[in-house]
Amino acid sequence: MTRIASALPKPLAQLAAFVTTARASQTLRLWTARRRSRRHLADLAPHHLRDIGLDAMSAEAEAKRAFWQ
Repeated sequence: MTRIASALPKPLAQLAAFVTTARASQTLRLWTARRRSRRHLADLAPHHLRDIGLDAMSAEAEAKRAFWQ
């Protein structure tokens, strides 16, 4: 990244740095949302799981997935 950014004209290098930062921020927000959703899914009662069309095993499997998956 350093070589690429330094080879670009300054405005393009700044844009590349901004885009990289924006993508990283977007990825972190996505991972945080997944973690939160899966934590809430793990806390749902069986009758709530049935309401959303899931059984306990499916909900548990989803809740155990890593946040990046």
